[in-house]
Amino acid sequence: MHVMRNLQGAALFYAAPMDGLRFAFGTLTVLPTRITRWDRETARAGMLWAPLAGLVVGLCSAALGGAFLLLGSGPLLAAVVSAAVPSLMTRGLHLDGLADTADGLGSAKPAEDALRIMKQSDIGPFGVIVLLFVLFAQVAALYRLYGEGWAQGAVAAALAATVARLALTHASRTGIPAARPEGLGAMVASTVPPRPAALTTALVLLACAGAGALFSPYDALRHVLAAGAGLGVAAWLLRRCVRRFGGVTGDVFGAVEEVAGTVALMGLTLGVL
Repeated sequence: MHVMRNLQGAALFYAAPMDGLRFAFGTLTVLPTRITRWDRETARAGMLWAPLAGLVVGLCSAALGGAFLLLGSGPLLAAVVSAAVPSLMTRGLHLDGLADTADGLGSAKPAEDALRIMKQSDIGPFGVIVLLFVLFAQVAALYRLYGEGWAQGAVAAALAATVARLALTHASRTGIPAARPEGLGAMVASTVPPRPAALTTALVLLACAGAGALFSPYDALRHVLAAGAGLGVAAWLLRRCVRRFGGVTGDVFGAVEEVAGTVALMGLTLGVL
């Protein structure tokens, strides 16, 4: 009975699915989507559907990388184009958020000054360094995975993009405040209750296990652990940002997303996972 009440409560948060889907795809991708509602209820639904938007981005990334590999480009070029797709499909906003967050964290200034640094249009040295290493890590991981076969690289690209957007669901959980009163961060901050977030996470991890099981039972576990590693490091970064800035911003969401996806890719390359 308790489980039924939990599922019924979670279902309420997936109400008005089209509004939530439009919000998720309209804010997290460049796909032509008209957002018909802009309120916190829709933002809550949108953040719960965020992993689905990530899956679509990941499938596009996997399709292009796999196509290049099958056409004889070799795993390195396949990895480069595969890593480029998520950036293009988000107009680079998440990478920009990662760079701005790195500059804010690295400034060692009070929260108000750090937030002002993050809002500036230029990118400082911390942002440049973090961007370079994150992109290098993504390409290196995909190069290794495409080297094992087009299917391994394609599944990894799809998994990483999905887990990256799942991290946004967790960053929107209730109890996590917004650092500013305006912007997308303020709209989605503290909108997702724990139970729907847990249900969404379970579904994504189950999908990761299923994708890994296409190769072997060991890979099913490896894919789940890689996803968990991405979410764990993203959660650590989220806590660090909340303590440092007093809450989340759109830039913090971008940083959490990029870190989760990158760590998940790296985890898939490690034999110990």
